[in-house]
Amino acid sequence: MGVRIIKKSTTLTVLSLILVPLLHAQQTSTTNPWDGWQFLMGEWTGEGTGAPGEGSGGFSFALDLQGKILVRRNHAEYPATKDRPALSHQDLMVVYAESGREPNRAVYFDNEGHVIHYTAQFSDGGKTLTFLSDAATSSPRFRLTYTKVDDSTVSIKFEIAPPGKPDAFATYIQASAHRKGAH
Repeated sequence: MGVRIIKKSTTLTVLSLILVPLLHAQQTSTTNPWDGWQFLMGEWTGEGTGAPGEGSGGFSFALDLQGKILVRRNHAEYPATKDRPALSHQDLMVVYAESGREPNRAVYFDNEGHVIHYTAQFSDGGKTLTFLSDAATSSPRFRLTYTKVDDSTVSIKFEIAPPGKPDAFATYIQASAHRKGAH
């Protein structure tokens, strides 16, 4: 009886030595959850127009925390006008996967004190990425859209819907950005 227990124990040990690496390889060989985001990765410069006026700036998208999150850093400069002084805007957005799903949530912070929670969704063809803020009856709703024009150019639109009208978006900023180092 003792030999039978030893054989079963040895068989289980050998099986675990074979199966555990196979299961791990199967888990790590799945597609990269950030594949669809590749068209935005890197550093960008841009210019645009909108409610704050003519502006220029830049942003970057880069993976962080060993590929678990995507960080967007953005800055924009708006020169002084007759109605207001020069304006410098900075923000940070962290994109992450919620509950083991594909990365589809983001949280945004800026130097004006805004904190916005977004859901991210790609168009069917993957050329457009839209960040849509959660709807709330007492605050505005925001939509930020990146559309791939070509490998080195994206168009950007930032829209705002007034409180109580979550789908009545109006364009606040429209811009075009070019990948740094692309010709």
